[in-house]
Amino acid sequence: MVSRCSCLGVQCLLLSLLLLAAWEVGSGQLHYSVYEEARHGTFVGRIAQDLGLELAELVPRLFRVASKRHGDLLEVNLQNGILFVNSRIDREELCGRSVECSIHLEVIVDRPLQVFHVDVEVKDINDNPPRFSVTEQKLSIPESRLLDSRFPLEGASDADVGENALLTYKLSPNEYFVLDIINKKDKDKFPVLVLRKLLDREENPQLKLLLTATDGGKPEFTGSVSLLILVLDANDNAPIFDRPVYEVKMYENQVNQTLVIRLNASDSDEGINKEMMYSFSSLVPPTIRRKFWINERTGEIKVNDAIDFEDSNTYEIHVDVTDKGNPPMVGHCTVLVELLDENDNSPEVIVTSLSLPVKEDAQVGTVIALISVSDHDSGANGQVTCSLTPHVPFKLVSTYKNYYSLVLDSALDRERVSAYELVVTARDGGSPPLWATASVSVEVADVNDNAPAFAQPEYTVFVKENNPPGYHIFTVSAWDADAQENALVSYSLVERRLGERSLSSYVSVHAESGKVYALQPLDHEELELLQFQVSARDGGVPPLGSNLTLQVFVLDENDNAPALLASPAGSAGGAVSELVLRSVGAGHVVAKVRAVDADSGYNAWLSYELQSAAVGARIPFRVGLYTGEISTTRALDEADSPRQRLLVLVKDHGEPSLTATATVLVSLVEGSQAPKASSRASVGVAPEVALVDVNVYLIIAICAVSSLLVLTLLLYTALRCSAAPTEGACGPVKPTLVCSSAVGSWSYSQQRRQRVCSGEGLPKADLMAFSPSLPPCPMVDVDGEDQSIGGDHSRKPRQPNPDWRYSASLRAGMHSSVHLEEAGILRAGPGGPDQQWPTVSSATPEPEAGEVSPPVGAGVNSNSWTFKYGPGNPKQSGPGELPDKFIIPGSPAIISIRQEPANSQIDKSDFITFGKKEETKKKKKKKKGNKTQEKEKGNSTTDNSDQ
Repeated sequence: MVSRCSCLGVQCLLLSLLLLAAWEVGSGQLHYSVYEEARHGTFVGRIAQDLGLELAELVPRLFRVASKRHGDLLEVNLQNGILFVNSRIDREELCGRSVECSIHLEVIVDRPLQVFHVDVEVKDINDNPPRFSVTEQKLSIPESRLLDSRFPLEGASDADVGENALLTYKLSPNEYFVLDIINKKDKDKFPVLVLRKLLDREENPQLKLLLTATDGGKPEFTGSVSLLILVLDANDNAPIFDRPVYEVKMYENQVNQTLVIRLNASDSDEGINKEMMYSFSSLVPPTIRRKFWINERTGEIKVNDAIDFEDSNTYEIHVDVTDKGNPPMVGHCTVLVELLDENDNSPEVIVTSLSLPVKEDAQVGTVIALISVSDHDSGANGQVTCSLTPHVPFKLVSTYKNYYSLVLDSALDRERVSAYELVVTARDGGSPPLWATASVSVEVADVNDNAPAFAQPEYTVFVKENNPPGYHIFTVSAWDADAQENALVSYSLVERRLGERSLSSYVSVHAESGKVYALQPLDHEELELLQFQVSARDGGVPPLGSNLTLQVFVLDENDNAPALLASPAGSAGGAVSELVLRSVGAGHVVAKVRAVDADSGYNAWLSYELQSAAVGARIPFRVGLYTGEISTTRALDEADSPRQRLLVLVKDHGEPSLTATATVLVSLVEGSQAPKASSRASVGVAPEVALVDVNVYLIIAICAVSSLLVLTLLLYTALRCSAAPTEGACGPVKPTLVCSSAVGSWSYSQQRRQRVCSGEGLPKADLMAFSPSLPPCPMVDVDGEDQSIGGDHSRKPRQPNPDWRYSASLRAGMHSSVHLEEAGILRAGPGGPDQQWPTVSSATPEPEAGEVSPPVGAGVNSNSWTFKYGPGNPKQSGPGELPDKFIIPGSPAIISIRQEPANSQIDKSDFITFGKKEETKKKKKKKKGNKTQEKEKGNSTTDNSDQ
């Protein structure tokens, strides 16, 4: 019978007791305890508070409790963070006879991922009474047994542990037997009957006793078994083992028929009563009977089945030896078999709670996965160490016993490595060691950390002007090292203003392909360089981008015809009327045609041709190929028509060339037929006949004074230069060829040194034009140029230097007149460089033209003026004279420099002109009278003759 003390007050008190949580120093883990059989809702501990978590963050961070086998026994209230009992906890069911019993919990929270380990110790209560395996034990005892004979009994067992399982035995009162307790090695006890009074079968053939077992719990529980003692009449001596308890140690996993022990027993009787048989006691359970076998005759115990340390590490075998007497007598012993562990179990690796994929910008220390390892072996064989694939940006961090966290150890870069195959190896401490592996695939997620990149930061594109709208100019391309939407590149213009218009009105870029289109025809004359930036942006958040500079040079085409400039005698493009005296000689300049071309380079290089009005007509005029000056080719005679209609064809050098035609009406008059008004006089000013004579006298007086001044200067110069030449003295020297600059084909083909000597010291240069940084060149002689009047206009001019290009900044467009008051006002200071006179030249054998080295592009120094005397030029200047004409590089403007004889009366304000129409003279005030008007008329006539 099983009895239990029914103390309801004490039991309720035990069920309501709670053990508070405490932090264990060094481990950093939480430990709680709770009694088994606690009611649902019993408080265990404030787990959220003890873990340092706020109640408000339990739900957002997905607070959860996990256990491998006992997930429903305990639960956490997410509202208050309390760990409580959720269902019935039976310690005996959880841990059996184990002294220590605990429930291991894993507390997991996300954002960031954290894991806490909690051990809840299940404390035992005395809820199990002692129990005997049978309700009645039978013992056959011969009456001949001596006093103090001992008869072992089967003890009781208690499912509880500790004090609750400590049993005490009590035998019912009798006169024959007393109870003795034998303590076993594992602190268990088993009862033994000791004979205190000889038995007499005739008096008492059998005895009935009651054995009671009581545990040490509070309240106490008891269990009892009936002892039926049969008194036998036979053998006087029972077999006796040499030891009552045998202890054997052996390794697990022994093969069958391995000898465990050989038992030895003896019997003092003789004959048949001395013959013995060995057998397992009836107390041996069937599991032990299957694993071990005993030889009845020899007493050898051998292995009969697999014995595994992990199943059970000790076996208690009760052996009886029985003689063949009548009645037979039995001896007893106990064999304790202790198994030794072998390293026969490989570790187990379990990977849980993977946080994949991992962003490449994840912080160092981020938890990637949770790893747990286990080994069923014990001791060193069960001690497991974990390792990770080397040379990876991850590491294993031990969190609790055999629990590890896979964390990020260094920065990730998806562009370098997009995925990692990690191998976790668990190795035990056995000899030889066993190991197990687990693979973890970690994919690295892309973040937008790479901006689109162009192959180079700047591109230059050349596009001809007048392109059709939608013309494809260029294709930009950028590459992004990221993936998916972070690598999708779109293109756009970096908007800015170009004058009054926006950049997007000129060009556009396709957002996906990067093709750049011109939205409208480009005009070189309006826009020579279109520089803008194209932006490339990826599709990441936030987007990254970079810019590319695109320089679009608009190449010139010959799309502008030469335009005639207005002259004093007529409007632009109209006929020009000029009066010419029949008495003028050959080479007299009658008029000048001025034209400009809005193009640049060859397209703006103009040439002039004179077209005959009638076939076979003999025209006494010619036009300068590049100057546009109309001059007489011979002396005029009576046979020449008094009215000449000259057609001047102005043509550029483009492909195809464009032309314009200027009409010049020349009227031949006799010397006595003075014009009534100057062609340059303002409209509305009428000549007065009464002042003609006064003006003539005034002109003669001015010419006389001027001639006297010129003669004086010439005489002084001749006297100074007639002295013996010394170093630095005046005098002509050989012309020197000056080589071209390194940036173009400009060169001085004629270098002339001319000094005007005086008694003041060093000579002074009257006019100086030089090119800096010129290399030294060989000296060449310049032969005299043959003078001729007629020119063959039918010959095509030689092609100019192919290196000639007009830069945009020096293009034809600057047309103005430059007037120098005196021939000697352009001079260098004392000790200045020698004079280098540039003159206009051409590629034709015209008598007044030389060879020209046209300007090269924008890189040419603007001081590098060029001239070269042609072989037929009669204008080679002597000492003290100025060259006829010269040009300014980078511009088709031509500077004409004329020298007249000393007796020639000229208007010195027109000494040098730039090929543009000369400005109309200002009107003289009427209060100056007829004398002033006559002087103005004379000057105008002189200007016409100069042209």
